[in-house]
Amino acid sequence: MGGVPVAQAQRIDAYKDPATVAEGKLIYDGACASCHGTNLEGQPNWRQPGPDGKLPAPPHDVTGHTWHHSDEHLFAITKHGTAALVGGDYQTDMRGFDDELTDAQIKAVLAYIKSTWPAEVQERHSAMSR
Repeated sequence: MGGVPVAQAQRIDAYKDPATVAEGKLIYDGACASCHGTNLEGQPNWRQPGPDGKLPAPPHDVTGHTWHHSDEHLFAITKHGTAALVGGDYQTDMRGFDDELTDAQIKAVLAYIKSTWPAEVQERHSAMSR
């Protein structure tokens, strides 16, 4: 992994809280949907680098791999950007939002995303993040 420690443990527990989920959706719509899709569907061919060599934005719905990552990793990627965690040679447009969103806002976005997954995926993800 790259230079940013993942030890900034940030649990995403509020995915069942309607107020947090609603706030997260509003933030997602304004900050994330332009790349990850209004329905969390991601960009086409998200597993293949585009002509610029960068990977397109993955889906955050159950068809993607977002739920395969722990709360801590999802928080760190959103806060610092993918390259900061994976390494500078990883080509993606996913930048960090640490200068734009508070930690609470990042957690609300992740709670919104998690709230859309089926219950069994939510449970599996929560168990992984314990």
